[in-house]
Amino acid sequence: MRKALANASDQKNSGSKMHNTLVYLRQHWQLYLLFMLPAFALTVIFRYIPMGGILIAFMEYNPIRGILGSEWVGFEHFNRFLSSPDFLRYLMNTLKLSVYGLLWGFPAPILLAFLLNRILSKSIKQKIQLVLYMPNFISVIVLCGIVRILLAPTGMVNMLLGTKTNFMTMPSAFRTIYIASGIWQGAGWASIIYTAALSNASKELKEAAVIDGANIIQQIKAVEWPAIKDTVLIQFIMSVGNIMSVGFEKAYALQTDLNMNASEIISTYVYKKGLLDGDYGFSTAVGLFNTVINVVLLISMNTIVKKMNDGKGI
Repeated sequence: MRKALANASDQKNSGSKMHNTLVYLRQHWQLYLLFMLPAFALTVIFRYIPMGGILIAFMEYNPIRGILGSEWVGFEHFNRFLSSPDFLRYLMNTLKLSVYGLLWGFPAPILLAFLLNRILSKSIKQKIQLVLYMPNFISVIVLCGIVRILLAPTGMVNMLLGTKTNFMTMPSAFRTIYIASGIWQGAGWASIIYTAALSNASKELKEAAVIDGANIIQQIKAVEWPAIKDTVLIQFIMSVGNIMSVGFEKAYALQTDLNMNASEIISTYVYKKGLLDGDYGFSTAVGLFNTVINVVLLISMNTIVKKMNDGKGI
């Protein structure tokens, strides 16, 4: 009886709060409109209206005639790309860079966050974080320039190894260079979100685990991992959803004529076909194909994680 009365009281209170909120919105709708309209207009103009450009993927687009005057070709561009002899090479290069980058790069900021969380001195921790975050503020082009200088035949790496190998011309080395430089640049900055989540870990539980004789691995497993588990899952789902979105600028900047077999990916191919060759319809179709794969992977991974994590996903 008491439970029923309590539930009825809660429902009444929630209904009353909702009513008060609606009344307030009705009285002050001008204020909400004033603040929301600019953001809404910018979102529509720069996010939704450009989606109309997807139609170019189904046309033999001519910039002079425009979208309305260009010839409609349906799925011809998609068939052309899928039947291309280089399609599998571009797809595999993109997947290898993304998957290997995810396998090696995703755990790096998590491990960094765990290590930073073990540092007790605030001043030392801040100095280490400053050093780790700095590479993130280097532009991609400058980073690629540094990599080229370090790996040149007369660069520092060859001086240390006592060799004169030009690593930038080796297709077998491109993937390692791309992923390792990405981890160096982004791992420190990506660890911020995990470091913030670790601040919610119970200090009392940690102290109790230490008293009980738990080692570092056991402390992480019992106390710290539960604090960041949901954050890690969300970040992982988002990373899988972007698995085909390999950074174009970096791949193109590190690309040479001799490492083309490993460095030519879908995004660089889209750039060359669209902006260099002027084949706008075909390049849009390839980009749309890439985006569709990303969406399918995101939805699939979110569904899998929900089943494995008691219904919790994005």
